[in-house]
Amino acid sequence: MKEYYETRAPEYDEWYEGTGRFAQRERPAWDELLHELADALGALPPARTLDIACGTGYATRWLPGEITGLDQSASMLAIAGERLPGARFVQGDALALPFPGDSFDRVTTMSFYGHLQVAGRERFLAEARRVAPELVVVDAALREDTEPEERQERILNDGSSWTVYKRYFTAGELLGELGGGDVVYDGRWFVAVRAPR
Repeated sequence: MKEYYETRAPEYDEWYEGTGRFAQRERPAWDELLHELADALGALPPARTLDIACGTGYATRWLPGEITGLDQSASMLAIAGERLPGARFVQGDALALPFPGDSFDRVTTMSFYGHLQVAGRERFLAEARRVAPELVVVDAALREDTEPEERQERILNDGSSWTVYKRYFTAGELLGELGGGDVVYDGRWFVAVRAPR
């Protein structure tokens, strides 16, 4: 996965913006619902937040408070640093966080949790809860055209092909998996939930 995201960094935002390979994709109300998600995340109380797998910082910029972004990809972090010069960015492993316990008030992650298989999910949750008392997970909503669990072939602009593990969630299923909490956003394309330690 590290090499995939390092290679994908220059084109990553095309997915959010519906450009490049995503320009012809049918995504009804995508822009409107993406703005709804941004507003829901922006309405969270400001907090010292660690955004894990922050990528290019596209969604990190919606988070209120003092932000630290973490990603394994140097190329992603370079773009994030330009986008959010007031935030701090750290290259590191989401499953072995380079921070002491309770370094943050909140951990967030977007479109990362759904790529983790069982052992990775367990390590991620343990690490996230070690460094902050609150966890906000944003991921892809389960829809009629998706399966709860898929192996996807993804083709990048350079023609390279990558197989990626991906899960889709209802807000209730995601909350149940995290042990309870609150729904932050429940839409056609994304769900976001907030779970206490």
